[in-house]
Amino acid sequence: MRSSVPRGRGTCGRQVRIGACQTPEITGDVDAAVACIRGFCERAEPEGADLLLFPECFLQGYLVTEAHVRRHALDLGSAQFRSVAARLADIAPVLVTGMIERSGGRVYNSAVVLEHGQVAGVYRKTHLMPGETAFTKGDEYPVFEVKGLRYGINICCDTQFASAAGRIAGQRARVLLVPAQNMMKRKAAEEWKHRHNRIRAARVRETGMWLVSADVTGERGHSHVGYGPTSVMNPSADVVAQVPLMETGMVSYSIPPPVMHHCWQAGGGDVGGGQQAGRG
Repeated sequence: MRSSVPRGRGTCGRQVRIGACQTPEITGDVDAAVACIRGFCERAEPEGADLLLFPECFLQGYLVTEAHVRRHALDLGSAQFRSVAARLADIAPVLVTGMIERSGGRVYNSAVVLEHGQVAGVYRKTHLMPGETAFTKGDEYPVFEVKGLRYGINICCDTQFASAAGRIAGQRARVLLVPAQNMMKRKAAEEWKHRHNRIRAARVRETGMWLVSADVTGERGHSHVGYGPTSVMNPSADVVAQVPLMETGMVSYSIPPPVMHHCWQAGGGDVGGGQQAGRG
């Protein structure tokens, strides 16, 4: 059979399957959040998932009051967090989940990377919303690898800033993971429910990365609603998989290996600037 790969070019590595979870909102109940993670993993592992992504601050819940943040923040080196992580040690996929992190007397809106119950790294949100005064902003953009696939993280409204995605792309990452939490007042939720993906598409076009997002859905009383979206975008900014709005569920997608000349050079490059457009 004739190869569809141009002469002098080939594919490097293997495909990596990433799952993204659209969850109910859970606040102040780490046990329930861990049970939810395990439930999604039971679905994802038979599909061969290599990595599973959960929403922003998912472990303790996204409430940004000083009381909630201070009460529920966890230090990654504490016995309490180690106990939580140990309950996820038997899970095969890498887990990336949002959490409220305490470190050195400061509190961060973070995403922790867990591999078999061990902390492989952490990203701290670099662009905080005006209401997130209980958090300290992060200033680093670490990248990680799963089975040879390099990825980085932006949290929710980080994606409104081209520089945040650009810092990840500049380290030769192929995938941008976006834990988000868009439980919003109803009027704002209606205005934003399709805008999130438009903002993310701009980052994809600038960087050429894949983008995978995870969000919450459902209602918080009569005042707030979370539509999502939880989706996968390819480097052309096409949405290739998405959980329906207002439904809990998971999408998983296999990121193909790159096609590269002689399999020795990875992508990257500069990106342009961006403007703040609101939460997303």
